[in-house]
Amino acid sequence: MGATFGKAAVSGAVAAAVARGAYRALRARPRRHWQRTNYAGRTVDLYAGPAVALGAAVGTAVLPLPARTRYAAVLAVLAAGGCGAYDDLVGADDPRRGFCAHLGALRDGEVTSGAVKLFGIGAAGLAAGALLKERPADRVLAGVVIAGSAHLVNLMDVRPAVAAATVLALGAPGLPGALAAAPMGAAAALVADDLGERTMIGDTGAHALGAALGVAIVAGRGRAGLVAHAAGLVAATVYGDRVSRFAQMLSDRRQGPRTRQHRAAFSPV
Repeated sequence: MGATFGKAAVSGAVAAAVARGAYRALRARPRRHWQRTNYAGRTVDLYAGPAVALGAAVGTAVLPLPARTRYAAVLAVLAAGGCGAYDDLVGADDPRRGFCAHLGALRDGEVTSGAVKLFGIGAAGLAAGALLKERPADRVLAGVVIAGSAHLVNLMDVRPAVAAATVLALGAPGLPGALAAAPMGAAAALVADDLGERTMIGDTGAHALGAALGVAIVAGRGRAGLVAHAAGLVAATVYGDRVSRFAQMLSDRRQGPRTRQHRAAFSPV
């Protein structure tokens, strides 16, 4: 057990250092298309997103785990982060939210950035699941858990640091398996900047961190555990608007009346 926690500590520290270093490097050369107006009307950057994605990927890659497990985690993190970045940049002005809206547009012949993200992260989850599990049914369940976890964290990205806090809370039970340490370390490295409304993790970071948590869940669960997690994540997706509103309400209540005077300027797909 001590050796496992040692591996987790190293992974988390590497992830935090890489995320922090990448964030500083990106902020040194600001780009306008990586800036957004947040719920309170403040201009913030999106650099925390690619920074935590890179941190989580590198933190996972250094773990002394089977190659297939490390490949699955890095694939899921980078693919989910890449799809999120595409939506952050290309879909910034698209008012449509939710799976139904993007699937409806696809039915009408329009491929939205949200649709790209939906199918891209789903495909990455299935590919990672195929590396982690042997039986076809388990591979499908694993894909649902990985993609669903990515979406869940994105649903929580409605106020500063809420998504990061979700990663820290959900990742803690998975620390004995070490895989959860990388997303936790990356999130912890930038949670103060996120909470201070200097940056936001956006779709890039939320999906990457969520996918990393999904891999940690899949790696440590058998068929029954996968079914339970998949069912919960599907339910969270179906009731996504309610989940986001609940997270927003709790955050606004904690921060007081100043926050409640504002309306959210962004919401998850």
